[in-house]
Amino acid sequence: MDGKIGTLYVVATPIGNLEDITLRALKILKRADFVLCEDTRVTGKLLSHYEIKIPAISCHQHSDLKKIGYILNLLSQGKNLALVSDAGTPAISDPGGKLVEASISRFGSLIKIEAIPGPSAVIAALSISGVPADKFIFLGFPPHKKGRQKFLSKIIGSEITAVVYESKHRIIKFLEELNLLIKLKKQEDKNFAVKIIVCRELTKMHETVYRGDIENILKEIKENSNAQKGEFVVVIAK
Repeated sequence: MDGKIGTLYVVATPIGNLEDITLRALKILKRADFVLCEDTRVTGKLLSHYEIKIPAISCHQHSDLKKIGYILNLLSQGKNLALVSDAGTPAISDPGGKLVEASISRFGSLIKIEAIPGPSAVIAALSISGVPADKFIFLGFPPHKKGRQKFLSKIIGSEITAVVYESKHRIIKFLEELNLLIKLKKQEDKNFAVKIIVCRELTKMHETVYRGDIENILKEIKENSNAQKGEFVVVIAK
């Protein structure tokens, strides 16, 4: 390899409110040669808002080896790249981690990979949950079919706070299944108790936080079609 390898910046971007971005992140985005993003249209809105003109390259879960190779070649040419996701911190329940792994595999210690920290839906939800967060497990999105029951049982059996993501298409199903397991657990142990916090559309105009009994939360969400829209973070604590 000739010359210096470029730097890969892993840049956290807003999860909703466009003002939730650090000064450092803006500086990096202005200075980078290219921005790597899941959806160029989504990232384009952020860049346009801050009047940042930088070439965008799509890099997502369906990117093939040829695309990854192209990006690695840019790094080998000394180009500095800013990796972002549609929202939040790249590589956290996000395919961006594959590019970071590929960069390390290709360049080893020759490449500098720098974190530009910022918004994360996991941390945002925990910070307002009102439950212990000195230790927690983050489990990402529940599997749709295979391994789903094991996933749910792991949540119920966890002795520390658990955090999961869920989509608008499956939030009711997830809470119903969780409620059933809680009921079964209470039959075995009458002292068993959990706290549920459901955060919807964090940092956005219609942000809503549901706390309390899971059946009441389910009732609220079921009775309001608007409450079934958006992105969800669910916190479960003993």
